[in-house]
Amino acid sequence: MNTLLKNETAQEKLRSNSLEKMAPTAWENSSISHALLFQKYSKNNMTLHYTFPIINLSHIKNMTTDFGIIQFSKINKPDINSGYTLDDNARAMIVACRHYELSKDESDLDLISTYLKLIKFCQQPDGSFLNYINQHKEFTQQNYETNLEDSNGRAIWALGYLLSIKTILPQQFSDEAESIIEKSLPPIDKIHSTRAMAFVIKGLHYQNSENNISLLKKLANRLVKMYQHEKHKDWHWFESYLTYGNSVLPEALLCAWITTKDEMYKQIANESFKFLLSKIFIKGGIKVISNKGWLQKETINSPESIGGEQPIDVAYTILALSTFYKIFKDEKYLQMMINAYSWFLGKNHLHQIIYNPATGGCYDGLEEKNVNLNQGAESTVSYLMARLCFPK
Repeated sequence: MNTLLKNETAQEKLRSNSLEKMAPTAWENSSISHALLFQKYSKNNMTLHYTFPIINLSHIKNMTTDFGIIQFSKINKPDINSGYTLDDNARAMIVACRHYELSKDESDLDLISTYLKLIKFCQQPDGSFLNYINQHKEFTQQNYETNLEDSNGRAIWALGYLLSIKTILPQQFSDEAESIIEKSLPPIDKIHSTRAMAFVIKGLHYQNSENNISLLKKLANRLVKMYQHEKHKDWHWFESYLTYGNSVLPEALLCAWITTKDEMYKQIANESFKFLLSKIFIKGGIKVISNKGWLQKETINSPESIGGEQPIDVAYTILALSTFYKIFKDEKYLQMMINAYSWFLGKNHLHQIIYNPATGGCYDGLEEKNVNLNQGAESTVSYLMARLCFPK
């Protein structure tokens, strides 16, 4: 006992393990278990409905310093030693912009300002961005050992989204975002990452600048060529595998169609999204591709991995469904949005909540037998992206 009392690391590990063991008995999870039991033995066909929590930005505010949103947390306590990333701050800026769009909450402007400053901090003289920053506000070696194309694409997506609501924002925000995004575009022609191109397309679509439509079309045409190269009778996708962030690809092509009215973009967006949805919606619920085993073209009928489901993939799917619903007004997309969002509320293979209503944070992942109870920036911001697709 004395040894334990003197060892803070051991105490923290014991505390975390205890919370993980206790999590299934949290009252939200207990209520789901009881409801499922009633459903099982009811003579009527009962349907379990999940009540949407109020929109709550408390946790991302707790995770945000005067420099940016911190990358990781230990349970719900921000871990400043994890530093910051461009990725998280770009997504957090989208959340803050969207929340301000809906609520006109003045505190959102402080968040937008903080995240925008970090994005500018990450921009290099050639216009590209670095991603990893330590707690001392220094760029880390990881920036030079990792492909940062996706991070650059996310930054442009976030800047474009800010510009899409510039009429309700302070002028200096839109001026700064416009300056950063224009400086970032020359290196974009060199990117090869499928998802990076998709994020850039979304950003340019939101920016809605006549000057950048040719770049949007160039990137969209690259996605079209990738799709045409990989497509065959049973495989309607841009790559020979389904991995992470899949929904952003068809959504990007739909955005390209909205901007250009090129019917080829709309056709492929529909075909590819229909294919993806057929792989991730099972019995009315969502089960995104596991990070423990990507779905390969040649092993398409192999057993699916259990666990390794990330909030960000569920959120990207909801964002894409929202875009498709706005354009096509097909109620199936709205129902899929609701079913996918319910994943956060317990409609998953463990029947446990992924969103923590007490903190406003989101757990970091759904594993085979447990939920990762850390509530980092990526998962929490992803949850809020999904929640903000439902204004009420």
